[in-house]
Parts: sequence; structure tokens; C-alpha cells
Amino acid sequence: MQNQRSFETQQSLMQTGQISGSLSFTGIMTKEEEEMSKSALLTFRAKEEEIQKKKMEVKERVQAQLGRVEQETRRLATIREELDALSDPMRKEVSLVRKKIDSVNKEIKPLGQTCQKKEREYREALEAFEEKNKEKVQLITRLMELVSESEKARMKRLDELSKNLETPRLS
Repeated sequence: MQNQRSFETQQSLMQTGQISGSLSFTGIMTKEEEEMSKSALLTFRAKEEEIQKKKMEVKERVQAQLGRVEQETRRLATIREELDALSDPMRKEVSLVRKKIDSVNKEIKPLGQTCQKKEREYREALEAFEEKNKEKVQLITRLMELVSESEKARMKRLDELSKNLETPRLS
């Protein structure tokens, strides 16, 4: 991998004119070419070190950011737990009260119907009572009239009998 980079770097330097492309035909490099090659290699190594250094700096910054993100995530999770703890008892209590209300409503409905039925029966019984009471009053009134008439008739008859006794009979 490093040889590939070195080759690519040399090619780019040759294209920009920093390294002469002429090697002697014998395959031996001249001192100038060697120095240029060493210089290019040193430049390449320096660039590689700089890249590695920047890469490490970026990694460190990413790690620092990740650390802050993790801390913030934990903080938010704690806040969420606190919010849930605050709303959860209220929810449970509200739910419990609603269930009790539903239960009482279920009990009230038949009681209301029973109450209406009893009220209707009461009104009917009261009407019947008042009717019978009225009838009783009429009967008592009639009885008083009859008793009064009977007493008058008896008194009249007694008076007649008494008169009959007082007057002597001539026969």
C-alpha cells in the first residue's frame, strides 16, 4: 500500500515537474535524481505524517463529540424518567378515579330506574289511597246522614208512641 502511494506521489511530482523524468539509460540514477527522489520521499512522508496527525485530531474530536453526545443522551434520559415519574402517578390516579366513576355510573343506572319505578308506584298508591280516603269520607258522611235520619225517624216514632200512650183510648 505504501509503495503504491509512493509511486503515485512520484508520478504526481513528475507531472508537476518537480522530479525529472529522465533516468539514465543504464538504470542508474544521478546524484541530482537521487536527491530529488529523497526529497520527494521525505516530502511524501511528511505529508503522510501530517495526514495521520490530522486524522488523529479528527478522531479525537469525533470521540469528544461522541462523549458529549453520550452525556447529553444520559441527561435527557434522566429528564425523561423524571417526567414519566411525575406524570405516571397522576395518570394512574386519574385512571383509577375514572374507573370508579364508571363503576358508580353502572350502579346508579339501575338505582335510578328503581327509583323512578318506586316513585311511579308511590304516586299510584297515593292516588289509590286518596281515592279510598275520599270514598271513606263519603261513606262516613252517608253513615252520619243515615244515623241522623234513623235517629229522627226513631225519635218521631217514639214521640208518636209516647203521644199514643198519653191519650186514652176510648173504646
